Amino acid sequence: MSGPPPPTGGQPGDGGQPGANNPSDEPPTPEGRPKPADPTGGTGRPAPFHPRFDPVTLPPEPGEAPAASVEATPFDPAQASTSAPPAPRRTTAVTVVHTPESRDVPSAGRIGDVDEWGRSERMRSMARALYGPVYRNWFRAEWEGLDHIPASGGALLVANHAGAIPSDAPVIMHGIETELGRPVYGLADHFFKQLPGVGTLWNRMGGVVAHPDNAYRLLRRQGQLVLVFPEGSKGPGKHTSQRYQLRRFGRGGFVAIAMRAGVPVIPIAVVGAEESMPVLFKPPGIARTLGAPYFPITANHLLFGPLLGSVLYLPAKFRLRVLPPVHFDVPSDQQRYSRSLIMEESERIRGTIQDALVDMLRQRRSVWRG
Repeated sequence: MSGPPPPTGGQPGDGGQPGANNPSDEPPTPEGRPKPADPTGGTGRPAPFHPRFDPVTLPPEPGEAPAASVEATPFDPAQASTSAPPAPRRTTAVTVVHTPESRDVPSAGRIGDVDEWGRSERMRSMARALYGPVYRNWFRAEWEGLDHIPASGGALLVANHAGAIPSDAPVIMHGIETELGRPVYGLADHFFKQLPGVGTLWNRMGGVVAHPDNAYRLLRRQGQLVLVFPEGSKGPGKHTSQRYQLRRFGRGGFVAIAMRAGVPVIPIAVVGAEESMPVLFKPPGIARTLGAPYFPITANHLLFGPLLGSVLYLPAKFRLRVLPPVHFDVPSDQQRYSRSLIMEESERIRGTIQDALVDMLRQRRSVWRG
């Protein structure tokens, strides 16, 4: 009597038998190797790719033969000391190239004779030719003490500010350029830069946005003459009853700029601008609507109308007195200076200009004849 047929596979733990420790109970393949397990795990869905345990094929570089698949094996700490280190992965070096900016190239981005500040000597020549008759025949400007302005090197010109639409800035800039042959850069509020057409024209005439860094570069690095009005918009916005009464010179920022740049401050007292366009009253609501510092109604508007009165000045006689330069006994290029010293020097310069205005008004016989 024959017994039961022998088992086709061993039990787990049976050594040397087909199927021992085989995760599949199926018979071996004809080649003698076990049939691989179902990659889907019986779910019918492919297993997710794992970068450490799945074959990885790198795309060949141009001109190279196709690379073979690389089988990655799990990391074994026991073999870390005996096995060779893995081959380094191929990387592609990326080189960042910085192209020079336009400001590093001479004359790049320049329009004709326009300098880095927007000033055009050709436009200034045209302005001098057109403004010359107004300067000589309408305002009849007279200067005192022009020898206090240096023939070379930087200096900060500080003057009182007046007139609803200030007439003192073009008179000072035109007078120094024609009498001394030196260009003058005028610092103005950013409000003028935003006005369509006016901002560009102001730049071409030598106007620069009032900023400490701009003033420092002009004074220290380029040795230019810079004109500033410390009263700001409070000066031109004064009522006619307050003419020639100087407002506070801000927080003395112009003194700090001069100290840092190592240049003198040259005060200038101007008589005549107050009467060229006197302010009668200022409607506050219109100024807020327009976003302007003030909206003046002047005597010129009443005499010549709203349009012509905004550009036509009254023929007041201009007198300008250049006072001795003020030097500061402090080192230049410091990060900060004593606030009390700055305010003290600012008030001293303001008082010097105020005293000069009082003296000039005492000597004046007539607003129109001087």
